[in-house]
Formats: sequence, structure tokens, C-alpha cells
Amino acid sequence: MISLLFLLLGGLGSVLAQDTVLNDSSAINPEPAPAVSAIAEDSQAAEDFVANDDFFGVDDDEDFTDGDLESFDINDPIEPFNRGMFWFNDKLYFYLLKPIARGYRVVPEPARQSVANFFSNLGTPVRFVSSVLQLKFTDAGTELGRLVVNSTVGIAGLFDPAKKYLGWRKKDEDLGQTFGNYGVGSGFYIVWPLLGPSSVRDTVGMVGDYFLDPLHYAGMKPMERVALKGLEMETKLSLDKDTYEGIKRQALDPYLYIRTTYAQHREGKIKK
Repeated sequence: MISLLFLLLGGLGSVLAQDTVLNDSSAINPEPAPAVSAIAEDSQAAEDFVANDDFFGVDDDEDFTDGDLESFDINDPIEPFNRGMFWFNDKLYFYLLKPIARGYRVVPEPARQSVANFFSNLGTPVRFVSSVLQLKFTDAGTELGRLVVNSTVGIAGLFDPAKKYLGWRKKDEDLGQTFGNYGVGSGFYIVWPLLGPSSVRDTVGMVGDYFLDPLHYAGMKPMERVALKGLEMETKLSLDKDTYEGIKRQALDPYLYIRTTYAQHREGKIKK
């Protein structure tokens, strides 16, 4: 996953939308590992990384789908292009994004978590509209309640009292999942530069998500949006426990592992 300044460089700007340098580049060489069905020693940690990191186009604090990695995959007719983009994003991650994130860790974690909460609160319109379109009215009500509570009691979303005191967890929904809920197939796999893994369906959904982003209507200059998206990505990377590095060490083919895990994640969300 979002992973991309915020793999991005802020999703390179949401329009630019919505994986530390290792001391020696040889440290990222993959070690011998089992084949694709058991590529990671700790598959749950890897799944959580995909689910939480914008490199994978996702922002979620819930576990996702159970089951075998082999049960999910996605058509990949442009694999040479995708592998090239994967290589580019990988180098960007190790040589720019993660070093910045490690430096950012001098800021106390509670402060960084508050920044992450603020941006998560801004993502409410995407989750709310997507829930309504899928007729998930309880989830939509939860998102609306979270917005009200966290924007007021939580001081503009810097804190998450809705989750801490009321048990209202964020509902991870987006327009790509909405299309999938109505039977639209994923289409083929795409790895976008800066934005990371996606599919034809999720790319179209990402465009719709962009127009639901409040920052789109804030009258900001493009570079101001890029800066904010960059801050969002770096904040999330600074809170991550170097899970992507673990995937690189454990996976026989990190590209295949991430492709399969991405497909599993998205299908699992649609089926919820």
C-alpha cells in the first residue's frame, strides 16, 4: 500500500493522490525463503503494513481478510512496466522517504500520532460517502459521529476520543471498494510511480476519492497540497516499525508477495 515525501511525496499530491536507508544497500537483498504461499515469516505483520501504509493506497486500523495468499491474485499483463515502477518506488522508499521518516522520529510519538489523527479525520468524507453508496448506513453513521466528536472534543481531529471512549472505530471504505461491492472487477494490476500498487478499478476510485478530499476545496496552491500530503505520508512512515524492510528480507520475490497481498487485502475489504 497508499507507502509514497508520503511515497507520495504526498501521494505526490493526491493529484498527486491518496514502502532507513539501510546503511548498506546490500542489506535489503532478500534471504532464502519459502515459496509464495509462505513468503513471510510473519504474514500478519506484512498484512498490517499493507493495510496501514499509503504506499499501498490504504489507510486502515483494522485487520483484514483471513485466508491463504494463494486464494487471491490479480491479472498482471503489464508486469515488466509494473516491476520497473516497483523498483523505482523501492529506491525512493529506501533512499529518500524512510530516511526522512527516521529523522522525523525525534518528534515524540504522541505528537506524530496526533498529526496522523488529524489527517485521518480529513479522510472522513471518502469513508462516509463510500459507506452511504454501499448502503452501509450504520458505518456511515459511525463515520459521521466520529467526525463530530473528534473535530470538537478531539480538537480538530488531533485526538480520537470517538475510538478511545466510545469504541467507534474508523470504517475503511473508499470508492474503489464501492465499485467492487457492485460487482465491478478489479481489472489488471498497476504499480504507479509514487502511488504504489493499484488496479484499474482502484485507480478510477482513487480519482473519485481525490474529489472528496476537503483539501481539494481549501483554495490551496499545488505545492501547499504536496507539502501537506508529504507530511501525512512521512508521519505514517515514522509510525511504522520498518515492516517493509522485513518483507524485503523474508520474501523470495517481494514484488509477487506485495501484488498477491494487495489483491487479498482489497478482495477481503469488498467482501466485508
